[in-house]
Parts: sequence; structure tokens; C-alpha cells
Amino acid sequence: MTALAARQVHRRYLILHGLRWAPTGLVIPVTVLLMLERGLALPQIGLVVAAQGFAVLLLELPTGGLADAVGRKPVLLGAAAANLLALALLVVADSFALFVAVMLLQGVYRALESGPLDSWYVDATLAADPDARYERGLSHGAVVGGLAIAAGALASGGLVALGPVGPVSALTGPVVVAGVLQVVGLVGLALLLVEVRPAGGAPTLTASIRQVPGVVLGALRLLRRSRILLALISVELFWGFGMISFETLLPVRLAEVAGDADRAAALLGPVGAVAWLASAGGAALVPALSRRLGAPVTAAAFRILQGATVVAMALLAGPVGVIVAYLACYAIHGASNPVHMGLLHRQVDGPHRTSVVSLNSMVAQPAGALGGVVLLGIAGATTVSLAMLVGAAVLAAAAPLYLVARRNPRPPVDPAPVGPAPVGPAQSGSKLDWQPAPVGMEGSTH
Repeated sequence: MTALAARQVHRRYLILHGLRWAPTGLVIPVTVLLMLERGLALPQIGLVVAAQGFAVLLLELPTGGLADAVGRKPVLLGAAAANLLALALLVVADSFALFVAVMLLQGVYRALESGPLDSWYVDATLAADPDARYERGLSHGAVVGGLAIAAGALASGGLVALGPVGPVSALTGPVVVAGVLQVVGLVGLALLLVEVRPAGGAPTLTASIRQVPGVVLGALRLLRRSRILLALISVELFWGFGMISFETLLPVRLAEVAGDADRAAALLGPVGAVAWLASAGGAALVPALSRRLGAPVTAAAFRILQGATVVAMALLAGPVGVIVAYLACYAIHGASNPVHMGLLHRQVDGPHRTSVVSLNSMVAQPAGALGGVVLLGIAGATTVSLAMLVGAAVLAAAAPLYLVARRNPRPPVDPAPVGPAPVGPAQSGSKLDWQPAPVGMEGSTH
């Protein structure tokens, strides 16, 4: 097959990006409520959520070289097949074991698919035009992904509002439609994605797996040498744990104040779509706030404000108040990421950057898994509101850690290599700089 022109690559990339994220938008509002509808207790849901986080944690780095070894297209097709199987199982899952299997499959999916599509886009664009500026296309992909999630969430709310269709319950309908879209996405990958470079084979995969301990140990060496880096990475632990309070517990809380799970799911569709817009709006305010207050103080203030919005979600009595607090929480959520990542990058020089960013992303996975077990356990034993208050306290407790960065010394120097040699985007399918999706609520980012 002949090579694609840069414009063709861009168009196909955006189509595939939209097809990847639309099913996610459909299932986000209903997953937790579906588990409750089918008899799982809140502590069991916490364990189910933890399964996905641990699966991603174990597989993310080892699968980083898989795309180099067998090619981006086979990896993405395998990821799509894993998600299709997960969605099919979610339609019929009615036990703790089956829901764990669903989340494990989704963990495999996330570990496989995070990175190869973007890497393919960069490689294919540079193959068509070596002087092309691919950053603009990556930005367009992020926009399309957000719009696809928002559209999926809106469609999910509409499907739930329509009620059951034959044997398919109101909460199951969005999952069925997500499965259909995932089939479309799989076919789209098969037809639209054209490999532009040879696979590296088994030696490439073996080398990538062997590099994993060095990547982690090298990043840990840097943390030992820098109090600021250690503080910033520690923030991610608090965030991963506390995020469960406004992601996984929000549908439960909304069902509680709305008086009905189906009504809550119908509300979550449009609310989720607006939340993405609120997140983008929050990110737009960051430059002005950072200039006025400084990045460390701005980041600390965001942690405290986000904890306050979770407190409001826990204590306000009606659906309107809970939803308004949730939207405010998401606006702060979107604003926090660029500030956090800016502080992190400022503390790391080029050879070490990928390792530290990777570690920053990875620590959220076990923290989120632990948060799912602990907070949903508290919710099951006491009340959802108390669990959310505990999560809010953990989110706010991270604020002082940002203030350590006000010293802002030069990045630590480590004479020993900390991982694989730096490579350009056209040479690697590595996913070491991936951004985490929250455990149990895949569509969001920190």
C-alpha cells in the first residue's frame, strides 16, 4: 500500500481518535450504577475498581515496547478486541467475579492502547513530510477525544432516559451501543491505519522489558536527590486516592439525592459532557493565575479548592447542588494538570524527563486502587457522604507539598543512566510518558 499524504494521516488520526473515545463516554456514567443495580455492594465495587488499576500498573511499562516489536496496528487491534470483549461481558455480568474480569480486560485494553495511535500519527506524518509540525495534530486529537467523550456521555444520558428496550435495561443500553461503536472502531483501525515502518521483532520487545527496572530505579534515584521531585510525585499519590471521591462515588451520591439510579444515570450524561467543558475552561484560567500567584501557590490553592468542592458534593442535599459542586470540581481538575506538569518538568532535565513523568503517572494507579478499596469500604460501612469527606481531606492534604517547589533549585544531576536512551517520536512506540486515566472512570486526566 502506498504511503499516505500528511493530510490523509491527519484526517484518519482524528477519525480513529474519535472512535476510540466515544465508547468510553457512553459507559462512564453507568458503570458504577450498573454494578449497584446487579447486586454488588459498595466495598465489592471498590475491589472491582482496584482490579483495573493494578492491571494497568503491571502492564503499562512492559507493553511499551510491544508496538515496536509487532507493529502499532496489531497492538491497537488487540486492544480494541480486548475492550470489545470487556463490553460484551459487562452487558451480562451479574457477579463480583465477572465484574472483576471486565475490569481486568479494560486494564489490558488501556495498557495496550495508550500510546501507539499517537506514535503512528507522528511516524506517518513525518514519513509524508519530514518537516511537518505534528504537535498541532496531536492537539486536535485531544480536542476530538474530549468532544467524543462529551458526545458519548450525552448519548448515554439520552439512552437511559428512554428506559428499557425489551430485555435490555436502561443502564445496560449505553453499554450495548458502546459495544457497537467499538466494533466500528475495530473495523476503522483495520481499514484506516497503515503501518509506516517495520516492526522490531522479539529482540525489541525483550529489550524493552529489560529496561523497565532501570527506568523505575533511575527515577527513584532522582527522587532521593530532590525533595521537590519527591513532594511533587507524592502529590500524585494523594490525588490518585482522593480522586475516587469525585469520580467513582459521584454516581452513587447522585443516585442517593435523586432517589433513583436510572434518573441519576440520565443526569450524568449531560453533566459529564458539561464537565469536560468546565475542565477546559479551568485549564484556560491557569496562565493568568500562575502569573499572579506563582505556580506552587496556584497548585496548592487548587488542591484545597478541589477538596472543598468534594465537601460540597458530600453535604448538599439536592441534585442541583451536587451537580454544581461536581462541575466546579471538574473545572479545578482540568486546571490542576498543566500546573502540576509544569512544575514537574521544571525539575527534570532532558535525559531524565521521560522516566520521572512515567513514575508520576504510574503512582496514581496503586493509589487509586487503594482509594477504591478504602473509600468504597467506608461508604458501605457508614455513608457515601462520609467517604467523600475522607477523600476531600486527602485531596486537600496534598496542598502543602506544592509549596516545597517555591525553592525551585536546578534539576538534580544523576551521572548514572536512568532508563532507555532518549529517542525521537519517530523511533519509538514507547508509552513511558502516558497520562493516567482515573481508576474506574477512564475518560479523565489529571
